[in-house]
Amino acid sequence: MFVNREKELQRLEDEYKSSNFRFTVLYGRRRVGKTTLLKEYISSKPHIYFLVTLEALPIVLKRFQHLVADFLEDTFFRGLEVKSFEQIFTYLAKENISQKIIVVIDEFQYLGKLDGSIPSQFQYIVDEVLKSKKIHLVLCGSIISMMYEQTLSYSSPLYGRRTSSIKLDALGFEYLTDFFPHKNEIELIELYSVLYGVPKYLEIFKEKRDLFKSIEDNILDKNAFLYEEPRFILQNEVNEPMTYFSILETIANGEHKIGNIAGKLEKNVQNITSFMSKLMELEIVYKEVPITEKYPNKSKKGLYFIKDNFFRFWFSYLLPYKSQLEMGNRNYAIVKIKENFSGFVAKVYEDLAVAYTLKNYPLLKCGRWWSKNDEIDVVGVGEDFMLVGECKYSNKKVGTDILLALKEKSTKIELKLPIKYYLLFSKSGFTDDLIAISQQENEVVLLDSIV
Repeated sequence: MFVNREKELQRLEDEYKSSNFRFTVLYGRRRVGKTTLLKEYISSKPHIYFLVTLEALPIVLKRFQHLVADFLEDTFFRGLEVKSFEQIFTYLAKENISQKIIVVIDEFQYLGKLDGSIPSQFQYIVDEVLKSKKIHLVLCGSIISMMYEQTLSYSSPLYGRRTSSIKLDALGFEYLTDFFPHKNEIELIELYSVLYGVPKYLEIFKEKRDLFKSIEDNILDKNAFLYEEPRFILQNEVNEPMTYFSILETIANGEHKIGNIAGKLEKNVQNITSFMSKLMELEIVYKEVPITEKYPNKSKKGLYFIKDNFFRFWFSYLLPYKSQLEMGNRNYAIVKIKENFSGFVAKVYEDLAVAYTLKNYPLLKCGRWWSKNDEIDVVGVGEDFMLVGECKYSNKKVGTDILLALKEKSTKIELKLPIKYYLLFSKSGFTDDLIAISQQENEVVLLDSIV
């Protein structure tokens, strides 16, 4: 299903319109829709699409040679002995090409794994073989660290040679309605809390209506497609995956200070700093500081959270109960999920509230604020004003007590800017008393929708 990739598709189309050789690097995590984007792009154009598999390099070369030969309808070339990609591209480049050809090499990072000289070979191909040809070369990969090392890093022979690069991220929450047009906002928030915005995961969950039944069948079943997904991703991206597993499980269990995380692992902070940096580089984890910090990069108040909602769900509810799940006891995990699901979703609800606020108000920045004893879910900073907000994801209506508490906490924020708005976000609406206040006080804004 092709959803919300118009910007990336247009970038590729612009490359195709050029009369010169073009070289694009496309990368992003597994299941995020890279191949779907490429299929949409190449569907009506002359193209060669090659998916690299982990086989012996001579077999991989032979398969690519056959694809090129079939594209050229050249039985002579099909029978030639080839020993390098340079040979294949040189043969292709000698053809009298009237219309631009797209050559896609998907899962390119596996080539570098098969032969460390591959990036250098492709440097020559780009610089000498294809430089004046009507070809759009697209190297695509899903192991982000390897793609960066082989194509984007300063040390790569291919550094600086691409004419464009596209990092494909997960879809934003607002696009879930394209997958689930009949679900209400609360149902969409719950789905996003579990699946993030990964298109393949969303497609899998389209088949069933009940969320917990879908979780049971598609995540908790030991034969399910998503049962080992985070493990596969981490094992491909990092060395020492068990240390990363331990860090992520510790964060999922509620430890967010780096000192506390290190303590749970019985390690020094210095011993896990590089692991945290890698997880942030992979955009699995992010570091948050109070939004009012003047020098956020130097702040000692940083807290670490799991950014990828599916990873957070998996480390919260699958990994801790893996022994039971391996024995086929899915019901045990489902009971645990249901016990605290609203609390689990609440964090994502807060994140969505921040995103909503940033989108709908003229702010320089927006995020959370906290001190030793107080916390405010949403604080937005404008040129000459602030706004503050509280989020409640529960089955209880928000009342005047929440507004009064928010006003009290907001007096402790260090910034000396006037507060223009008090935003109250609620899953279950508001009491009559609070509604009456909001009608009298324009600065009080009640929000039961974040779309």
